[in-house]
Amino acid sequence: AKMQWRPIVVGLLLLRVALNCALWLLLLLGLGLSLGFYQHFPGLTFTFNLRKVDFFHGQQQQQPGSLQPQLPRSPAWLDRPPPRRDQPDGAGQGCPGTGSACRNSSWDYVAGSWDEYGKKYGSFPPGLRRQMREMAREMFYFGYENYMKHAFPEDELNPIDCMGRGPDVLNPSNININDVLGNYSLTLIDAMDTLAVMGNISEFQRAVKLVIDTVSFDKDSTVQVFEATISRILGSLLSAHVILTDPKQPFGDVTFKDYDNELLHMAHDLAVRLLPAFENTKTGIPYPRVNLKKGVPLDGTNETCTAGAGSLLVEFGILSRLIGDSTFEWVARRAVKALWNLRSNETGLLGNVVNIHTGQWVGKQSGLGAGMDSFYEYLLKSYILFGEKEDLEMFNAAYGSIQNYLRRGREACNEGEGDPPLYVNVNMFSGQIMNTWIDSLQAFFPGLQVLIGDVEDAICLHAFYYAIWKRFGALPERYNWQLQAPDVLFYPLRPELVESTYLLYQATKNPFYLHVGMDIIQSLEKYTKVRCGYATLHHVVEKSKEDRMESFFLSETCKYLYLLFDEDNPLHKSGNKYIFTTEGHLVPVDKHLREKLWQDLFPREEESVEEPKPPELRLNNSSTNCNRVPDERRYALPLKSIYMRQIDQMVGLL
Repeated sequence: AKMQWRPIVVGLLLLRVALNCALWLLLLLGLGLSLGFYQHFPGLTFTFNLRKVDFFHGQQQQQPGSLQPQLPRSPAWLDRPPPRRDQPDGAGQGCPGTGSACRNSSWDYVAGSWDEYGKKYGSFPPGLRRQMREMAREMFYFGYENYMKHAFPEDELNPIDCMGRGPDVLNPSNININDVLGNYSLTLIDAMDTLAVMGNISEFQRAVKLVIDTVSFDKDSTVQVFEATISRILGSLLSAHVILTDPKQPFGDVTFKDYDNELLHMAHDLAVRLLPAFENTKTGIPYPRVNLKKGVPLDGTNETCTAGAGSLLVEFGILSRLIGDSTFEWVARRAVKALWNLRSNETGLLGNVVNIHTGQWVGKQSGLGAGMDSFYEYLLKSYILFGEKEDLEMFNAAYGSIQNYLRRGREACNEGEGDPPLYVNVNMFSGQIMNTWIDSLQAFFPGLQVLIGDVEDAICLHAFYYAIWKRFGALPERYNWQLQAPDVLFYPLRPELVESTYLLYQATKNPFYLHVGMDIIQSLEKYTKVRCGYATLHHVVEKSKEDRMESFFLSETCKYLYLLFDEDNPLHKSGNKYIFTTEGHLVPVDKHLREKLWQDLFPREEESVEEPKPPELRLNNSSTNCNRVPDERRYALPLKSIYMRQIDQMVGLL
């Protein structure tokens, strides 16, 4: 009789094991397959939230069948952030609000690749990559050749009417045009190093000779010191000169025997014409505009933005070290330090507009977009190029204040509950939020975070801007995250999102970013291509156009798109290290730029950088911060699909 019960007991045990296995399988499928699973089995649902699976942990559940994070009616970004904990490299952090360690297993990331996001972004065939590279190349040449045919020697191309554009001499107050254009063939100068990057040696040499033979800065043109001259023209002249004289010649032999440092001489001539902007100011902060022939206009404004006055150090520093004259670096560094000393004692933040004579803040908004963006960028890039420790100290302190007062959302990008990380605009003195919009220029910031190794935060912020792009096929100049709608509707072919996409791909090698680049190329081709080039979008919803192709489209947008898909470019394979200026011009990270022929411009004992320092932020190539992105993430999505879906919902895509 006992023997008759044995098979029954064994059978019951096997049945129990089978049921447990089936339960675990369904549980894992509920986590991993997400929406794609439910599409095949609509009658089967699991309830889970961002912290844990309720069935497994026995905690309070969401509404049955919910696949989305339960978002508040208004994003929690309006709330003042709690003080952020300083922990090296993310070690020892728990999931926010859970009191438990974050589960960061390979399965968490690989499972996320099984849903619709993983299917779309999980791979990128080599043939498609080559196709996108050629599309980026053709995009550049379509704009460049039409400029040379219809617009040169004028500054810009009107791609709809197929005509050239120069300064608006009939309306001097039209600063949207006159701040940038000055009758110096801006687009040709700006595009020179892009030709070298694309391997077109003959056209690069022809462009250099045309610039030398036809361009003069002895013009009665009043231009913005930063926007047109320092970043676009001076930076491009210096970059092309360095490419020509580099003994390694990584882009092929671009030299020609008649070159006698003319581009360097032109850069010096232009810089001398800008020096009057730094004179006769009580603070050392420069005037925003200067006439290239007459100096500072008598009716010029006494107010300037932080980025415009504080983003001159890279180009002026390179020039000083190439010619052995400290004047240019000295005036640029004096302006940076003057602005730095005006920061709030309470928050460590700076405003966005300052009076150059009184040092009073006219604009008290502190953010990462227009008016402030490249100030932070150049603190870090100046340190990378020149090795001046004070630049890194200022950047570290600034980044700490940004994290403490501007950053909203959950503490971890890929773990926990709450809104995704976002950087908002606040009052520089109180840290209180001032408005609910962000602008497209802020999309550069993930790329800067890559340079310091803060790749996790970069992934989340980039994903938010990409979601906005997916919704409109472009980035509106301003986007209101509370209203989920653009505040300022135009898109002038800006490169910032492409730049961050390229740098994040270089940091992670994740195919997701190749898909982002492909989406951007397809949108540009669909919505902005016209008869003779690519036109500014006047309205990102209606897709109406303006007849203007700004020079940065060729020098930055096309360059970053091409490099994103050109894996074998000498820039990636030569072994040389490069950095991009704020206008996308190549500069080698070379020991010779860390050498100077003069004593310290500002002795250390005179510095006021004495406040407690946040944890040191190192460079990407020497930092362990990059190890915060696990190896398995190279084979899955950079951001878990549930968080991607959350961001898509928050910008109105779902």
